[in-house]
Amino acid sequence: MFKEERDESQFKWSMLGDIEKGRPNLGPVCQVAVYRLMQYTIRDILIRDFGVEEADRIFFEAGKKAGEEFYENILTEKNDLKGLFADLQRTLKELGIGIFRVESADFERGSFVITVAEDLDCSGIPICSENICIYDEGFIAGLLFAYSGKDFTVKEVDCWGTGERVCRFKVDPK
Repeated sequence: MFKEERDESQFKWSMLGDIEKGRPNLGPVCQVAVYRLMQYTIRDILIRDFGVEEADRIFFEAGKKAGEEFYENILTEKNDLKGLFADLQRTLKELGIGIFRVESADFERGSFVITVAEDLDCSGIPICSENICIYDEGFIAGLLFAYSGKDFTVKEVDCWGTGERVCRFKVDPK
């Protein structure tokens, strides 16, 4: 499952397992600090061993794969982009990932400004003068790729890390 060398991602949603069976007492929820502990320590070691640019690339690609899988396995409204965004807003809030909102949209061009408040990755961290939500950039790109079959450029332009109170992403077709 995780020991084979590969050139392509082998991740499948089924690898998450049967959480109800595996955690009958603790259930599917854990503290945000535990999630961040895993994410930040992995990122720290990737930066140490491979540098910032490669760590960012890996986090973006992992987020993109997660977004594609999330689209295929969790989201149900796939007929139009407005329905997809409404489903995403509801689902991200229900799962405690963040409060998703489309701040502006040009549906004809496929360009959007999206915000995520109370973001799982960074809301409440000390100000570090950096946009840090590279994984989220990939996640949004993956969702939109799974929906449309087209690549999008997703760039975080505001972040809790830079002193903002929402993460804001500019989305444009490639």
